[in-house]
Amino acid sequence: MKGGKSKSQVKNASLSVNKKAGGTSKPKKASKKAAKDPNKPKRPASAFFVFMEEFRQTYKEKHPNNKSVAAVGKAGGDKWKSLSDAEKAPYVAKAEKRKAEYEKNMKAYNKRQAEGPKADEDESEKSMSEVNNEDEDDDEDGSDEVYYLSFYDPVLIVFCLYMTVLILTVPSPLLQDEDDD
Repeated sequence: MKGGKSKSQVKNASLSVNKKAGGTSKPKKASKKAAKDPNKPKRPASAFFVFMEEFRQTYKEKHPNNKSVAAVGKAGGDKWKSLSDAEKAPYVAKAEKRKAEYEKNMKAYNKRQAEGPKADEDESEKSMSEVNNEDEDDDEDGSDEVYYLSFYDPVLIVFCLYMTVLILTVPSPLLQDEDDD
């Protein structure tokens, strides 16, 4: 048949649609990741990545026109493979030092997590430092009242204008004359 489907083709097509929509396939898992804590210490770089930090700088100096990240990575990987264990030793030592510092920071972090938030420390350290930085900036500008007024003033003006227009355009039964009865 030209352009049409046979009965068997129609049955197979409907069965395949039913299989997909019917629920006989595996149920999709909800991939909800836990929110990352910004105060959690970052994992330390391995010896190779410590080497790459230094290698990227030297590579950029030798090849200033190269914009390819892949080329830098490939050249760094080849260079790392060609290094002997004695040449890799300083990078391994730096990586071990960073790892020890990371483990120390993680112990302190886990201890803080186990204790839970203190009564006067509801905000994270990062947000506390941001708040402290904002307070320092306010002291340089002048008084706090001027800062807050300048921030909220345009919002209040727009709100008042909106409410005025709303009151004037919407007819209210309270404003109508009693003579109309």
